[in-house]
Amino acid sequence: MEELLFDKGEIATMTVNRPKALNALNPAVVQEMAKVLRDVRHDRSIRVLIVTGAGDRAFIAGADIAAMAQMSVVDGMEFCRLGHRVAATFEDLPIPVIAAVNGFALGGGTEVALACDLIVASEKARFGQPEINLGLIPGFGGTQRLPHRIGQARARELIMTGDMIDAKTAYEWGLANKVVAPEQLMAEARALAEKLASKSGFALRQAKAALRASFTMTESEGLLYEQSAFGLTFGSADKAEGTQAFVEKRAPKWLHR
Repeated sequence: MEELLFDKGEIATMTVNRPKALNALNPAVVQEMAKVLRDVRHDRSIRVLIVTGAGDRAFIAGADIAAMAQMSVVDGMEFCRLGHRVAATFEDLPIPVIAAVNGFALGGGTEVALACDLIVASEKARFGQPEINLGLIPGFGGTQRLPHRIGQARARELIMTGDMIDAKTAYEWGLANKVVAPEQLMAEARALAEKLASKSGFALRQAKAALRASFTMTESEGLLYEQSAFGLTFGSADKAEGTQAFVEKRAPKWLHR
């Protein structure tokens, strides 16, 4: 598909390529995202995934409203389930995922960013869940992930008013990890990806899984999961290499990638 670009490599990049439609998501694009993510999951050569949008105006400006206007109840439910599967796949990938938000990230755009591990935002970025203005509610996981990221009070405000926030506010609220000048966005996202790719792949996978447990499990269950994940790292060659490298005051040479 020309509407979804994928550049494979140790640091891979997925780009929603519908700039004339502000990279809005229609069912075909979301299905293609699901297909690419299935391939990424099984490709051990990929260490980090960056997700962004084409052009300089939008990351993903939401779902395609013209397409949704024609959907029945059944169609809407199917589209919602598809979006949930894609968001869950982003979260469940064993590798880190970085959202490079270059402009509007509204509705499904904010929800895709929320499913990523880290968000690097351009100063031009705008976030919001404006579905209420269409007589709808967030349908790709926003009602569940947004409160975890920014707290209940602020999430309720955004979802119930449909208001947008700028990149500075997103950073202050804990939604974005970093805000940079527009021309520096992809370089900053790649620098962050390179830093992550320099870590132990095995340890990163355990860290991401344990962080995911904090979202899906009770606190007591999550603490037990952490104990198990921590224990597993002690059986890895990377733990032996990392601790030995520290003692020898040298950079580690990771075996698990």
